[in-house]
Parts: sequence; structure tokens; C-alpha cells
Amino acid sequence: MSIEIRNVTKRFGSFTALDNVSLDVPTGQLVALLGPSGSGKTTLLRAIAGLDPPDHGEIRDHGADVTRLGTRDRNVGFVFQHFALFPHLDVFENIAFALRVRKRPNAEVQERVRELVALIQLEGMEHRRPAELSGGQRQRVALARALAAKPRVLLLDEPFSALDARVRHGLRRWLRKLHDELGTTCVFVTHDQEEAFELADSVVIFHAGRVAQLGSPAEVFQTPANAFVADFLGGTNKLAGQVARGQFHAGGQTWPQRLPDGPATAFLRHGDIELTAERPTDRPALAVRVTRVRSNGPRTQAELRTLLDNLLLMAELAQDRPLAVGTELWATPRKLHVFTDVPGEPGRGEMEEPVTWGEFI
Repeated sequence: MSIEIRNVTKRFGSFTALDNVSLDVPTGQLVALLGPSGSGKTTLLRAIAGLDPPDHGEIRDHGADVTRLGTRDRNVGFVFQHFALFPHLDVFENIAFALRVRKRPNAEVQERVRELVALIQLEGMEHRRPAELSGGQRQRVALARALAAKPRVLLLDEPFSALDARVRHGLRRWLRKLHDELGTTCVFVTHDQEEAFELADSVVIFHAGRVAQLGSPAEVFQTPANAFVADFLGGTNKLAGQVARGQFHAGGQTWPQRLPDGPATAFLRHGDIELTAERPTDRPALAVRVTRVRSNGPRTQAELRTLLDNLLLMAELAQDRPLAVGTELWATPRKLHVFTDVPGEPGRGEMEEPVTWGEFI
């Protein structure tokens, strides 16, 4: 492992930013820390960097205990949210700064900076100052500066949040390609779920200073570990109901479940609803009326109301699926994620036999 975090706690006054967090960052992986504001992800990044040492717990870097080491004594590179370039220095000297403070020989500095300028594709711009660069170019300079001293771990704090959408998309692809070429272990903080799922090998979702779930992007998206994760990832409908005798009851229908009896909430993704004119005979379905239809690029979003209890559901369909407001249809969930709240035993479940019926009929 590159980084091992063991039982780390960090408080700011009465606020607990990290609550007994344990986490491993494998060597060579790109790991995303994702979560709402105040969930602890930036605090953990700063603890790894040595900027905010934990109150309790241990941080190890390639087996060595670095918990109490200062930032300059750790072999990490840090990229801040707002570039943090020196405005009076040109591109060359901004990148060279990390080497000059380490008193590296000038020949080594010259060679390393030329190598990095080529890597970030800014040849010919070495003598421009930050004000003469675009936002995307400035961020690439910040990344090059963080890489100058060849850190074993690269830490990025929302590196693309200050950029417009088009530039962000381009830099994501560039960073992923750069990571694949260099193999540097990377940990980055983001609020952007699309960014985390597009870039990362592993995603860590934080909630209230704790790790709510850790897994590959596919694992986290397809199998949320708890109701918070399912709700946080968004794009879901909620169905409140009850689990009784191995069945989840909601909207006048039942689904098999292996959960304790009690109140439960099902999360149904917008894209996991199949709409049919005829009621299916082999699986539960909800009678709905189409109340609104709008185009969203290659997909169509439909607002539905259940006829039984007037629940609002959102469905996402292929663009070529014609729908008319007022049409009454049957909505069949392809997959439900059902969670119950049992003290000391957080519940979770899925349909006994998750169905994978392809596209909408």
C-alpha cells in the first residue's frame, strides 16, 4: 500500500471532521474522495499531506509512520483548488520552485522542468506568467509543479472545480492519461460524481466524518452500501414502505426481500424503470400516468404519478421513445435497492433475482 490510514480522528473545536477513519490507498491507483461539504474528505487529504495532523490514529506512507512529520518531510505533491501559482514567476520558475527549495543542482532543475513542460504540452510558453495562461493551462502548470520532485503520492483538492465544463472534461481525460503513463499514486477530492466515476480506480464516499462506502465506481453505483449512498448518488426515486415476512410492500405492490421486518425505503434509479402499455403478468408493476415529458440530450425524462397514491416518479428513457402527457402505463422497476433502519444493524437488500431486461420496450 502507498498510504495506510488507521483509526484517524480529527476535531476542530466541538466539530468532529474525521471520526475513526481507516483506509488503504493501493500503490499506483487513482482514488477519489467523494462526499457532501463537511463530510471530512478534504480534512483527510490535508492529514495525508501533513497540513493538518490527526488528533488520534496513524498515517503510514509505504510502511513508514509519517503521522507527525511535517509537509516538507513527506514525499507528496499537493495541487490546490485555485492553482496557487506564484503570479510574479513564469511557467518555468513556477514548476522549478519545488526543486529549488530542495536545493537541487541547476542542471537537474533545467532538465526536469523541460521534461515536465513537454509532459503538460506547454512547450513555447515557459516564459509566460500565470495571468497570460488560460485556466486549464494554469492547472496543468500546478500539476507539473506538484510532480517536479517526483512525489510517491499526488494529492489533488478539487483540481478542476474552478474551470468551466468544457475545460474540465478535457483535463479529466488528460489527467487520467497522465496517471496511466506515470503510475503515480493519486488521491483527489471532488464534489463532482461524474468526475469521480470517470477518473477513479476506487471511490471512497464520506458521510459525517466516516467512510460510508469504498469500492470501484461500478460497485458503488450498482450496489450502494446504505441509504445515504443511494440517496447521495442521486438520480433515484424513493418508495417508502414496509418489510414484512420477507416481502417489501410499497405502492400497492410487493417484492421479495431478505431484510428484517420494519419500515423501509426503496431507491429506484430513473433509468431502471420499464414502461409498458400492458400490465406485466410475471413481475410487480405500478400503474402510472405521464404528467410531463422533456428532452435531455440523448435521453427523454418523464415525470410519472402513481394512480394508487399519487407518488411522483422520474423515468429516463431512450430519446426515440414517444410519450404523451396523460398516457396511463405500467412502470416496472428493473432493480430496487431497499434499506431498513435497525439499531446496530443497518439493513440493505435488493430484489431476490435482480432483472436485467435491457432497454425500454
